[in-house]
Amino acid sequence: MRSFKTDFPLDQSRCHLETGPIVLVGSQWQGERNLMVMGWHMMLGFAPAHFGCLITAGNHSQRLVRESRECTINVPTLDLIDAVVGVGNSDGDDIDKFEAFGLTPVAGDAVSAPLVAECYASFECRLADDSQIDRHELFIWEIVKAHVDTSIELPRTLHYRGHGRFMIAGDEIDRSKDFRIQNL
Repeated sequence: MRSFKTDFPLDQSRCHLETGPIVLVGSQWQGERNLMVMGWHMMLGFAPAHFGCLITAGNHSQRLVRESRECTINVPTLDLIDAVVGVGNSDGDDIDKFEAFGLTPVAGDAVSAPLVAECYASFECRLADDSQIDRHELFIWEIVKAHVDTSIELPRTLHYRGHGRFMIAGDEIDRSKDFRIQNL
C-alpha cells in the first residue's frame, strides 16, 4: 500500500488532533463576567463527570475561573459561528462579550458563572483539581449540572482546524450493534 503521508510541522499537529467541539467558557467573579472560546478540552471521567481544559494565563477568563473555582461550558452550533469568531477575537477587558455579540446570559442552578442561552448544551462546572494549573494551565472540572436541548438530534457543532478554519459535525454513523456492551 502506497502512503501519501509526508513530514508535518509538529506545531501544527493540533490541526488534526483537536478533540471536541468549540465551546464557550462562561466565567464570573465579583460582578465581572466573561466568555472565551476554547477548543483544547477533554472528558476525563464518567462518574463523576470530569472535564479538563487549557486556559492560558494570558486569557482574561483565567483569573475569573481561578478565583471563582467555577465556570460553564457551552456548546454552540453552526448558527452561532459569527458570535464564536467575534468572542474569540475580542478581549474581555474591553467589552461585555454577551452584549457585543447578542448572546443571552442565563443564571445557572449550581454555579454563579453564566450559561449561554443560545447554545444547544451547557454544563455547570466546579474546579475539582487545581494541581496542574501552574505547570500546564490545565484545569480539571467536575460537571455538576448539565442542560441539553435533546430535541436537536445531530447538532452541527464547530470543530477548529487552526488558521481560521472549522469543520462542521452533524452526520452520524450508528455502529452500536457491533460494540461489546461494556464498550458502549
